[in-house]
Amino acid sequence: MLAAFAPLAVLAAIAIGLGLIILAFSFYIGPRDPSPVKSQTYESGMTALGPAQRRVPVRFYLIATLFILFDIEVIYLYPWAVQYRSLVAEQGWGALASMGVFIGVLVLGFVHVWRKGALDWD
Repeated sequence: MLAAFAPLAVLAAIAIGLGLIILAFSFYIGPRDPSPVKSQTYESGMTALGPAQRRVPVRFYLIATLFILFDIEVIYLYPWAVQYRSLVAEQGWGALASMGVFIGVLVLGFVHVWRKGALDWD
């Protein structure tokens, strides 16, 4: 059983080892001469005026989260569509009905979010 995972363990060890070697080389070889000019705030070729961080409205995060949620749910449609013929051969109308229930729940969630006003930007 463990022998089946040996190639994966070797790959993980090589990846971690290579990452550590690259970090060590950059630490030992890279230049380190801090100065007050290098410590100043600098963004896009302009000297910063005022605080460096701006406040972002909470609605932005809400809409971003809803986008990710619905985007991930729609991703489940692709494997179903690819395997549709074999699913129909095995399950008959059950394959279509199960995806209909999934899409129905997705649409109900979307309608709920819409009616609550979560998608209104105003």
